[in-house]
Amino acid sequence: METTANGKKIRRCVTAILILLGLCGGKYFMTPVAAARTPDSSVACHVEIDRNVLPEGGPQKAVIKVTLDPPPPPERIERPAVNLSIVLDRSGSMSGQKLEKAKDAAIEALRHLGPQDIFSVVVYDHNVRTVVPARSARHVEWIERRIREIRCGGNTALFGGVSQGAAEVRKNCGRGYVHRIILLSDGIANVGPSSPQDLGRLGAALIKEGISVTTVGVGTDYNEDLMTRLSQNSDGNSYFVESSRDLPRIFAGELGDVLNVVAKKVHVIVECPDGVRPLTIIGREGRIRGRTVELYLNQLYGGQKKFALIEVEVPGKKSGEEVHIASVRVSYENPFTQKNETASGRVSARFSDDREQVHKSVNVGVQRDYQLNLNAIAKDRAISLSDKGKKDEAVTELKKSAGQLRALGRKYNDEKLLDEAEEVELQAEKIEEKGMTPKYRKSLRTDSYQMKHQQLKK
Repeated sequence: METTANGKKIRRCVTAILILLGLCGGKYFMTPVAAARTPDSSVACHVEIDRNVLPEGGPQKAVIKVTLDPPPPPERIERPAVNLSIVLDRSGSMSGQKLEKAKDAAIEALRHLGPQDIFSVVVYDHNVRTVVPARSARHVEWIERRIREIRCGGNTALFGGVSQGAAEVRKNCGRGYVHRIILLSDGIANVGPSSPQDLGRLGAALIKEGISVTTVGVGTDYNEDLMTRLSQNSDGNSYFVESSRDLPRIFAGELGDVLNVVAKKVHVIVECPDGVRPLTIIGREGRIRGRTVELYLNQLYGGQKKFALIEVEVPGKKSGEEVHIASVRVSYENPFTQKNETASGRVSARFSDDREQVHKSVNVGVQRDYQLNLNAIAKDRAISLSDKGKKDEAVTELKKSAGQLRALGRKYNDEKLLDEAEEVELQAEKIEEKGMTPKYRKSLRTDSYQMKHQQLKK
């Protein structure tokens, strides 16, 4: 009888403890490892402004930063399958070490894939040929043999090569895959459509199908304007590789991104209220219609933040007044659940006649990213000036940007800005001494692209 009573007391105590823990939010319960990270983890949307306090008076310019912060890939959920096409330049200039390293890189990419993934290889010179039609990546030995058999040929039908790579990818479109083309070239397109505009239009068409093109330029003879335009318009990455020895590493790093996609078909809409006027999008491609700004990204990679900078004009207000600056809506496809998800954010600022308050409200991170993106645009301008035979003006453009970086870096004691200022100053001095060599031009174009698109350097 006493044992029964004690048992009841124990059960009542256990129940009370469980209820208490439940009221505390359950934070003391052990969580299964598989539930620690789920496919329902959402992309976070952070909206900031370069100053939270604006000076009272007339209209003010401000910079909005919209950051998309994707979660890491779920640990216990199978990643989305990849549909990858490698497009290799096998023109005569690729003979020897370049082609051998390109083949090593393609095989390196293949070995990162699994049996659920799709793999294809297209080669081009003056003709285009599919060496490996789209098929499961489990056929490793057969695919490797086919890649090893690739030999050099003639001219460079780059447009046709990418188009054929896209045709292989399309065989498995609409099945939940992450679609990617990796294009490698060391030469100038001289067969078929060959201008940056032609390849830009191709990239813009491919992104509508969810296909991104990453471009890898080898050496100093390829057309970097064409390659970066293709990457930009399809939301891919872009690389300048001086030595073909680096190709396997670059391909492996690129596959690291492709295998970590956590969001697809990303659509960002920024709405400004009456009186607030969007002026320009800094660095990224997008569209401004009245008070609405729209941007598209094909994919987000786990743990890699992406952002957009938008300059706006804010109407003047009296000290103490607050103004709503922008609301942001983000929609995207979760590749793990195949469901559409959303995120949102908003930002406001207030006005003050106190200069000290205005100064203290500065968001150094937004100011830094803004200046770094302006520097990227300055590099593009320097290239354009040099192309017109205005070398001295190109050097002046770079030195001016270096000075702006240095001034802001000293003001906020920011090492990243100071380091970039030193690097740009050095680039300007080299161009002043030797002119805009192919190597310097490619380096500037690639650096600019990678900064504006927040591409991680591999």
